[in-house]
Amino acid sequence: MTDSPTLDFPCAFPLKVMGRDSAQFRTAARAIVERHIGALPDTGVSLRASSEGTFLAITFTITAASRAQLDALYEELSNCPEILVAL
Repeated sequence: MTDSPTLDFPCAFPLKVMGRDSAQFRTAARAIVERHIGALPDTGVSLRASSEGTFLAITFTITAASRAQLDALYEELSNCPEILVAL
């Protein structure tokens, strides 16, 4: 069994969320992330559409302050109906 990697906080952390490509998904994902980390510049957000344009992956590059902050963020993302996957 291997040890899980540890993070030294604060640290840059790429957070990827996926959902159906819609305004509701984009708005919900960004609102949740900003609720936990504060205002996010557009340069901290990258988008990648699926080949048929049905789904969208959004990568937020955030500065994570603590494990508790990340846990709370992932919990809220997982409970949002517009978000299908949070990695």
